[in-house]
Amino acid sequence: MASGFGEVAERLRRSTVVVRAGRSGLGSGVLWTGGTVITNAHVATTDQPVVELWDGRTVTGRLLARDRRRDLAALEISAPDIVTAPAGDSSLLRPGALVMAIGNPLGFSGALTRGVIHAVGQVPGMGRQTWVQAGVQLAPGNSGGPLADAQGRVVGINTMIWRGLGLAIPSNAVAEFLRRGAPSRVELGVTIQPVEWNRGVGLVVLAVQQGSPAETASLILGDVLVGAEGRRFTSPDDLLEQLESTPEILHLEFLRGERTTVRTVAVRLPVKRTAAA
Repeated sequence: MASGFGEVAERLRRSTVVVRAGRSGLGSGVLWTGGTVITNAHVATTDQPVVELWDGRTVTGRLLARDRRRDLAALEISAPDIVTAPAGDSSLLRPGALVMAIGNPLGFSGALTRGVIHAVGQVPGMGRQTWVQAGVQLAPGNSGGPLADAQGRVVGINTMIWRGLGLAIPSNAVAEFLRRGAPSRVELGVTIQPVEWNRGVGLVVLAVQQGSPAETASLILGDVLVGAEGRRFTSPDDLLEQLESTPEILHLEFLRGERTTVRTVAVRLPVKRTAAA
């Protein structure tokens, strides 16, 4: 990796973009194919985020699909001379493989960190989804950026830190997302991230969509969802399963403020449509 590392990293930087949604939202994305940008759903919180290319050009993106359950979003941009990144096969990753992450942590554009793969598979407390788990340093602003192998092939989309490891959505899951688009399911209207609390796993609310059932029920940024219908959550999948099995009113349990008292709110759900929770 050392002999052409600089060239590989520079090519990947040219394929990495800044994604801005709203006044305070800032994350990363990667030019996947043509004018398609892949990022996290919790980064692309608006339908027309601003995308800044490696050379400083800014364009307005158009949301193509968003899956909040898998935390993926696809944007379309139109700009000449864009540099796309080659996609790798995440099923070929093995523990010990060298990888690098590029993104825009804390506003530093094109910051690079490197490490090794620890595992590829399910993560306790994170549901049944597969994650690329790597020893790379991530910070706010890295979300949505590429995790690449030693040849610069994108093998994952960086999403979060969990118990000291960087978690990335596998590139093969991204390819499947692009083939199928966002799934059809009931929408709550929140962006969530798992957190640990003294009774298990909670889902902290990172964003609330305007006009959504979550906003109508007065859920706010920072609330921690811990259960529904009397059952505690053990992973994000539990929330999605409750949404899909509850016909109209969901009794949602959450923590707020000091996070010691569990509260309950009744959320009126809409009919099923193409969106993710």
